[in-house]
Amino acid sequence: MVFANIEYLFLLLLLIPYIVWYIIRRKRNEATLQVSDARVYAHTPKTWRIYLLHASFVLRIVALTMIIIVLARPQSTNSWQSSEIEGIDIMIAVDVSTSMLAEDLKPNRLEAAKDVAAEFINGRPNDNIGIVVFAGETFTQCPLTTDHAVLLNLFNSIKTGIIEDGTAVGMGIANAVSRLKDSKAKSKVIILLTDGTNNRGDISPLTAAEIAKSFGIRVYTIGVGTNGTAPYPYPTAMGVQYVNVPVEIDEKALSQIAGITDAQYYRATSNTKLKEVYEQIDKLERTKLNVKEFSKRQEEYRIYAFIALLCVLLEVLLRNSVLKKLP
Repeated sequence: MVFANIEYLFLLLLLIPYIVWYIIRRKRNEATLQVSDARVYAHTPKTWRIYLLHASFVLRIVALTMIIIVLARPQSTNSWQSSEIEGIDIMIAVDVSTSMLAEDLKPNRLEAAKDVAAEFINGRPNDNIGIVVFAGETFTQCPLTTDHAVLLNLFNSIKTGIIEDGTAVGMGIANAVSRLKDSKAKSKVIILLTDGTNNRGDISPLTAAEIAKSFGIRVYTIGVGTNGTAPYPYPTAMGVQYVNVPVEIDEKALSQIAGITDAQYYRATSNTKLKEVYEQIDKLERTKLNVKEFSKRQEEYRIYAFIALLCVLLEVLLRNSVLKKLP
């Protein structure tokens, strides 16, 4: 319930002095009789007319209240929204070379990347998202889809060793571009995550970036790995042993890829930093949502006007009948 002229409700405050005036007036006008002892009147029965003494005043107050509410124009409202959602098409390209098993991020680079990317996916329910994995070769783990339950299931199954080892960054970008080039979305994005330098494939990373640019695709690049060296698990006959291996990320090439496609390059040296990177990308690439709100209002004064009229009629009836001889 809403009021079209809500300012009229302030008139209700005027009823307070009116009620006070009535109480004072009744006390002044009450008839008095001095007697030596009033106990003999304690059990004197009261007629029903006595109980109706203040009925006309109460009816008048109710009528005035209803009239003020009518002046304020009470209205019932039905509102609804029409939403227009414009999603973004995103391909996530993940390096699955064996170097992603290094444990400078916990539990390792690949698992950390999967966990943070899964949060990113869950936070974008309106977007088409797909997955490309690459090492020495590349393939599509999941094409663009809005079925994020299936997407996450396939994403969680990613592991190292599923394809030939190596780092074909250019091929990974090119594969992602092939999935996005025919998209009708106004915004097309590739998020590329790697921990090394391009050493395999027939397409160089910069050439792949130029191809992405020609299709209006932005490539956000993430270099994952700490500075210096990182513990890497080597299986031996005596069990798993850790060796510190140098972290070699081609940051220059990754920055150039991002620059060519009007995107950004990020360096993630820890789990926290990696999460911050995805949060920044999430803010940069937001889904556009246009909401139109409609409302329909209906006047609801009739019931209040009816109550006011009924109270006035009852007061007139009481004053000219049972209360006629009462003061």
